[in-house]
Amino acid sequence: MKDKSRIIVAGIGPGSANDITPAVIQAVKESDVIIGYKYYFQFITAYLRPDCICIDTGMKREKVRAMQAFEHAEQGKTVCIISSGDAGIYGMAPLIYEMKRERNSLVRIEVLPGISAFQKAASLLGAPIGHDFCIISLSDLMTPWEKIEKRIKAAAKADFITAIYNPKSDGRYWQLYRLKEIFLQERSPETPVGYVRQAGREEQEIHMTILGTFDPEEIDMFTIVLIGNSQTYFYADKMITPRGYYREESEKDAKGIGQEIMMDSFRTIAKELKYPDIPLGKKWAILHAIHTTADFEMEQIIQVDEGAVEQLHQAFKEGKITTIITDVTMAASGIRKGALERLGIEVKCYLSDERAVALSKEKGITRTQAGIRLAVSDYPNALYVFGNAPTALMELCDLIRKGKAVPAGIVAAPVGFVHVCESKHMVKPFVHIPKLIVEGRKGGSNLAATLVNSILCFDDAEQLKPGRDV
Repeated sequence: MKDKSRIIVAGIGPGSANDITPAVIQAVKESDVIIGYKYYFQFITAYLRPDCICIDTGMKREKVRAMQAFEHAEQGKTVCIISSGDAGIYGMAPLIYEMKRERNSLVRIEVLPGISAFQKAASLLGAPIGHDFCIISLSDLMTPWEKIEKRIKAAAKADFITAIYNPKSDGRYWQLYRLKEIFLQERSPETPVGYVRQAGREEQEIHMTILGTFDPEEIDMFTIVLIGNSQTYFYADKMITPRGYYREESEKDAKGIGQEIMMDSFRTIAKELKYPDIPLGKKWAILHAIHTTADFEMEQIIQVDEGAVEQLHQAFKEGKITTIITDVTMAASGIRKGALERLGIEVKCYLSDERAVALSKEKGITRTQAGIRLAVSDYPNALYVFGNAPTALMELCDLIRKGKAVPAGIVAAPVGFVHVCESKHMVKPFVHIPKLIVEGRKGGSNLAATLVNSILCFDDAEQLKPGRDV
């Protein structure tokens, strides 16, 4: 056997002469025999030696190509077996090494990397693979679908940027739909998606969309699909995934990290809901409540009037509600300051008002009751929020019946054992007032505040992105 006996496994790139590396071109020039799928010979014809033997095969004849390569190499020839893209990524390189072991061959193997189709597609889309990524083939010819689906779930859950090879074929039409379904269980519908057909070739097409509207019907076997992670965004008609170079140790970043944790928590809660198919406003309030309490009973005991969250949010945005009244200061402190500033809302609590102290002594009522009487006088149409005192909620109900108060809305979440349930029953007959009620004895200032926060940030509900005002 001559010293030059070897097999070079070369990746010639995705399909453009400009994407073939100099090392591969040199290997082609040196080879006595070139073996590959016949379509790819057009890209290397200019570099072939006049006496080079070219052996072209059809698709799905990989083992035949490998055997022919060994047969020629074992005769003392330098053989170059070509693959599109990179020969090590769904290419011929693994098969050549397996066959070398099976044959116990002494032929030397050399693998030359090439530009993979997903790399070419990524460069055309912008910079979508700037952070951790994975590649998944949807072809189940050699891998059971059950295993492929496990890999899809792992990639989606781990927030990998994901490149999809072999997304569809004539016989495989549903797998990409299933992949989209799995990703939507873990990712926002707004997640950027890019796909490139015939990357690097004359027929090249570049498309960008989002996961929620991504249409698998637009994909064929010549297309590479790239799904971004939670940080990927569109900018100047490009798809970008940041590496983190501009991240600074600042309060702004700390908020970003806090929001990311909150988003992960909400996604976890949403997956564990027993009844997820409910109106978005109610679902958004319940997610906030469970996130605050870690109590999944909230799904059963939180009652939200139809359209209440949506209606109140719109009223805040339009400036129709500018004031929130709370029964105690703790409820006020839990309402997000960023949201209040963003919407121009003022929060007031009369508990420590000197007038409330004097009125409670004069009338023999609780200070929270007295505070509500004063608040109604000053702000009869505010959003009224109760997280502690049932007597204060009962006071508001009495004032509504007397025509002295017309609240824009009510959050009823007093907690305790005396008059608590009754106070919540008392507020229910006011059907014209949008209400959020925590049924039974449970409640509390933290719960009342988080229900208010769900109203203030309802415009983040569709994307399931809570916490921007944290």
